[in-house]
Amino acid sequence: MKTLEGKLKRASENRAIIDGLYKAFAEGDIPTVLGMMDSTIVWNEAEGNAYADSNPYIGPDAVLNGVFGRIGAEHAYFNLKDIVLHEMFNDKVLATLRYDGKHNNGNSYDAQVAHFWTLKDGKVIAFQQYVDTKKLHDAFSK
Repeated sequence: MKTLEGKLKRASENRAIIDGLYKAFAEGDIPTVLGMMDSTIVWNEAEGNAYADSNPYIGPDAVLNGVFGRIGAEHAYFNLKDIVLHEMFNDKVLATLRYDGKHNNGNSYDAQVAHFWTLKDGKVIAFQQYVDTKKLHDAFSK
């Protein structure tokens, strides 16, 4: 797929995969989300984020236990909103979005976010989060 047409097709396919991942996450279908990850995914939370304490998370189980499980346990609610997917070449997808959450301490937040995804053969092999970590820190503090 070295032609421009092939690259455009691959970019569109990758965008559709990430779109499906976000839709599954919105429905709470975490097994589907994890199934879209390669067994050796390298997942990095933004530096300064409380969940970056174990970066990098290697493999879907590490993401489940180190990120998703902690978010679920520490939040009254956590939603992704205003998701815009940007097709890129080289098996990358950029998502710009917002986190709408309420920490169990009662503090709510609405934070600006970017997710940088890398795919290979239809599976996510890498993830990098960028987020307003000050806003999260303020919300997570009592």
